[in-house]
Amino acid sequence: MNLADMGPLLQTALELGLFSALTVLALYLSYSMLNVCDLSTDGCFTMGACVGAVVAISGHPFLSIIAAMGVGILSGFIVAILQTKMGVESLLAGIIVNTGWYSLNIAIMGNASLLNMNKTETVFTKLKDVLDGTIISDAYRLIIALIAVTLVVVFLSFFLRTRLGLAIRATGNNPDMVKSSSINPAFTTIVGLCISNSFTALGGCLLAQSQKSVNIDIGSGMVTIALASLLIGEAVMSKGGITLRAVGAVIGAFIFRLVYTIALRFHMPAYMLKLVSSIIVIVAISGPYFKKRLPLIKRSLALKKQGIDGEGRADA
Repeated sequence: MNLADMGPLLQTALELGLFSALTVLALYLSYSMLNVCDLSTDGCFTMGACVGAVVAISGHPFLSIIAAMGVGILSGFIVAILQTKMGVESLLAGIIVNTGWYSLNIAIMGNASLLNMNKTETVFTKLKDVLDGTIISDAYRLIIALIAVTLVVVFLSFFLRTRLGLAIRATGNNPDMVKSSSINPAFTTIVGLCISNSFTALGGCLLAQSQKSVNIDIGSGMVTIALASLLIGEAVMSKGGITLRAVGAVIGAFIFRLVYTIALRFHMPAYMLKLVSSIIVIVAISGPYFKKRLPLIKRSLALKKQGIDGEGRADA
């Protein structure tokens, strides 16, 4: 790999990182703030892509974004209702919804597993036409992704400081205390999951329109990618407020996609990428743990060494 390849490589990684960053920010809200592990992410991401593609194909590129976020809100609402009103555990609720969305997504695409959008007008083609002839004409994907991520980060920075946002954070930290404070944890959970899933669906919609196609597996493994990116971001921005941690989540998404892109450039088989994702998740989770354990391990080794040296001198 030479320096001439670095520019396109970084741009590709940044574009894909920003698209997946929307899902990472969704997990930042649901997993980090609300303390709910939502496993419906894969299905919700695919549903946002499918609905966005169908609406865009019908001739409404801007409405496709609103429609995708709308079905994301619906997905989050159903997951939250299963948890809070029907007694289903959060993990199981996500799995159930994710399984059901597979059939619905195929139905949305007209009983097909693939939709082609080569001749469809999207928000990307519109911006490309506007920037045609300028020096940034090739960066239209990056610009839209950056705008979307910036708006979500700004929204979260303000929302999580409001009274409702503070209630959502409190629900994730201590649900019992929230109940004693006359706050309904079921309501805060529903609101939190609706908002987070709307971000996930938005990411799916933009990715589908960017690559001009959508298939039923577009969201496969997205929860793993987003979780790994979130953990990497937390390692990068371990200290700081809401905004810095949200920015850290975006940086984590870029780092993860950069590793992915480099692996592809070294001709790694596509079927190995899920293994790469798993390894990154393991490293991201275990890294902070071993970092905390490292002083204890060093101390233990030092004590053992002193004991061995002491025994050696005693024998002498």
